[in-house]
Amino acid sequence: MPDSKKKLYLLGRPFSPLYSAAMQLRSLLYARRVFRRHRLEVPVISVGNLTMGGTGKTPVVSALASFLQAQGYRPAIISRGYGGAAGNRVNVVSDGATIFLDAAQAGDEPRLMAETLPDIPVLTGIVRVLPCRHAIRALGCNVLLLDDGFQHLAVDRDINIVLFSADTLAGNSRVFPGGDLREPASALRRADVFLLTGSTATNRARAERFAALLTRRFPGKPVFSSAYVPVGARRESDQTLHALTSLPSPLHGFCGIARPLAFRQSLADQQITLSGFTGLHDHQRYTPGLLQQIEKEALSSGARALITTAKDMVKLTGCSFDLPLFSLRMETHLDEGLKSIVLSSLQTAAPPK
Repeated sequence: MPDSKKKLYLLGRPFSPLYSAAMQLRSLLYARRVFRRHRLEVPVISVGNLTMGGTGKTPVVSALASFLQAQGYRPAIISRGYGGAAGNRVNVVSDGATIFLDAAQAGDEPRLMAETLPDIPVLTGIVRVLPCRHAIRALGCNVLLLDDGFQHLAVDRDINIVLFSADTLAGNSRVFPGGDLREPASALRRADVFLLTGSTATNRARAERFAALLTRRFPGKPVFSSAYVPVGARRESDQTLHALTSLPSPLHGFCGIARPLAFRQSLADQQITLSGFTGLHDHQRYTPGLLQQIEKEALSSGARALITTAKDMVKLTGCSFDLPLFSLRMETHLDEGLKSIVLSSLQTAAPPK
């Protein structure tokens, strides 16, 4: 954890009990339906997390959407659209045939999912029940995936999948602003399934201990793990997918995601030689000046090309570089047991109330 973050959490620690109590009260009021909860006409799957920062929700949501489509469902992905400028009550990023909004309007993740899942509708909206209803009634969708939905309690769901990064797990196990948790750990009682993402040989032993802890504290809730599988690197200029072994070397890496060092480690795991690396803030906006600075650093380090994440690439379409620009493409493969639970939840979904 960076020293600046440690200092911030140290200062915020006295306020953690207050925030924790507020989140517990909020959850209770939704559970007792003092705050309105909406039951929709179709099954709803929530994919979310307890911790702040990246846990790999986007690749998991994408993998689930593809799986459900292959099973004959018509899924839609519903997101808040964090960072997107589109302010309508319902923002159709993609209707499953045409992409309407760019990354600046839709947000990084919704645009990325719209590009990688061209046959699956992606919608955003702050009041998420509204894009949910639009997906059902206007687009004919019969199952909804709530992206980052664990804390969005206004929409009932048929299965709650909670993710933890196998690298960071529960962080320092303190509630914000004294730590990484969005809610106290007791909120995990709402979960149906736990998924540890980004499993590697390096973090596997620690992740297995954490999985055992989850099983002890929340018996009956299955715990699965998943790994990111590289499928190649896409070149921006012609959108072709290249084998990682065929890339120029060395490369200069850069990204603006929640955990930049995780991307750097992914490159190292694939034996990609870096001449340098630029880590930026999550949802970083790329200005011409920043892009010039990155390329200048790359050229001065002897890089023959640039490489970034797929999430960053959606914000770089049309940008001009002297060096070739690639994005690392990774996929998540879902455990067969998790797939079975998801299908079972859809088949036994409760009728609308």
